[in-house]
Amino acid sequence: MKKITVSDYTLKELCKKDGSLLLFREKLSVALSISRFGADVIELPPVKKAKEDSVVYKTISESVKGSRVLIPVGITEESVKAAAECVKSALHPVLQVSLPVSTVQMEYMYRMKGPKMVETIKSLVSMCRSYSEEVEFEALDATRAEMPFLVECIKAAEESGATSISLSDDSGEMMGDEIGAFVAEVKKETKLPLIIKVSNHLSMGVSDALFALKAGADGIKCSISGKNALSTDEFASALRAKGDKIGVRSSLKFTEIHSDIESLLKSMQKSVKEEENAALDGAVFLDSSSTQEEVSDAVKALGYDLESDDEKKVYDAVKRLTEKKSSIGAKELEAVVASSAMQVPATYTLKSYVSTISNMVNAVSNVILEDENGTLSGVATGDGPIDSAFKAIETCIGHHYELDDFQIQAVTEGKEALGSALVRLRSSGRLYSGNGISTDICGASIRAYINALNKIAYEEGRNK
Repeated sequence: MKKITVSDYTLKELCKKDGSLLLFREKLSVALSISRFGADVIELPPVKKAKEDSVVYKTISESVKGSRVLIPVGITEESVKAAAECVKSALHPVLQVSLPVSTVQMEYMYRMKGPKMVETIKSLVSMCRSYSEEVEFEALDATRAEMPFLVECIKAAEESGATSISLSDDSGEMMGDEIGAFVAEVKKETKLPLIIKVSNHLSMGVSDALFALKAGADGIKCSISGKNALSTDEFASALRAKGDKIGVRSSLKFTEIHSDIESLLKSMQKSVKEEENAALDGAVFLDSSSTQEEVSDAVKALGYDLESDDEKKVYDAVKRLTEKKSSIGAKELEAVVASSAMQVPATYTLKSYVSTISNMVNAVSNVILEDENGTLSGVATGDGPIDSAFKAIETCIGHHYELDDFQIQAVTEGKEALGSALVRLRSSGRLYSGNGISTDICGASIRAYINALNKIAYEEGRNK
């Protein structure tokens, strides 16, 4: 019985739809799940943001052990080099040259005629072979190409060092028998493994895939999600039912795949909902080579609108930090903004606080502040000592501000570890962050809140 290749392009689909919402850990989780339920190839999205994507894709490449890791290379020498660098640590890296072969897409997408496209295929495949032992040539819109030209492109790729060929049915209008005949005709022209990417545009994806395999295709591409994608779940079920009849088998683990996919999608949906405005989890990557413009863009992506002087302070702080660390992420940048930007005179200072908590009643906090007019005292109950302390501060100042974000973490180890707190308050549409450090995490949180509050008071007082 013939063993076929299953190539999963879920990450491409997810990043095409909502890549800005997909966090680092979700991308890694998707890749590991795909490998765990038996896909032979995991397809990564193209490199768009060199620094962020490089770290994410390198981590995936190093973590995935049971599958080949494929990445599209773009059409320039620089993009080929960047893609190859991302997957070089994978056990089995694959570089993908993905180009259209139909007249309409060649001219619309790349402004190329046939002869120029053939030369481009040769050049890119040859370049990829200098970086990787495995190179896939993906013929986009293959089912609408003229057969003689499609064969010419395939042979050009084969002669230049391609190790597999992928044909994409982008129009999604072929019936099962039609795609079977198409595959059979192409199979006569190449000895390389032939992988088919069918479309579910007319709800015939599973049928088309089975016909393609029956006609001699060596592999199928599928995805967990995607409007017109062949569903990995549905394909696995069809192969389980009809694989013996058409003489093919795969590495897909039928007993695990359904529950894995369901739990994975639920996990991603929950995370995207919770962090839809977040950058990559710890992966707003800035390093010593980052320019002031890049740092400013990253700060704006976190939601801050800083003055030019504060942008320069944050940039200088980032440069100092990246001299000690190779790179910093979103949470570290938040801390830099909180500690470096808009350092202002203290309108409010903390005199004392008392928080009590028990399993019988709500927590109660008493916070005493001091401003230019004297002492301010506030008492409040809340869901825990920190919540009650924040409400007590609001009682002191007589105003409620939206708490946009709140983070706590240990900055040293041991029983007397220092705790660091970061608070983001929103006022009149702008974000103000404050940080605080203390051996008491409640105290650190109160100081962070007051730090942010002082920035609001200063800015709004200045604008009156």
